[in-house]
Amino acid sequence: MPYVATSFTPIASFAGGALIGLSAVLLMALTGRIAGVSGIAARLFPPYEDAELAGRLAFVAGLIAAPMVVLLATGRFPAQTIQANASILVLGGFLVGFGSVWGSGCTSGHGVCGISRLSVRSFVATITFMAAGFATVFVTRHLG
Repeated sequence: MPYVATSFTPIASFAGGALIGLSAVLLMALTGRIAGVSGIAARLFPPYEDAELAGRLAFVAGLIAAPMVVLLATGRFPAQTIQANASILVLGGFLVGFGSVWGSGCTSGHGVCGISRLSVRSFVATITFMAAGFATVFVTRHLG
């Protein structure tokens, strides 16, 4: 079984978490909307053409542009290591998409925004996301 090292990056993790929290608070304060990324991305496609389309496009463009900001600030892209083949990535993407539809939201909508609003449904959803993540890591690292 190959050893898989996990990077410990407390400063970057803290900064990333603070920026996610700040963006969620600003989106709620300025638009009254919850920063659920799966919902925002899903509403980029028809039939959701409305006055908020530009804001949704800007939100997703910001997610895509973030590595470019890191490149400009540090001179290099963020390090990424994905130890899976394309079929596993496609399957994982499908399962995440299915889970976010079935759970009526994703980790950002439930985990960041829902828990901060003390939503019981979001607590249950987040516990489910985390349990599935823990189980996946355990299976892939210890039983796979």
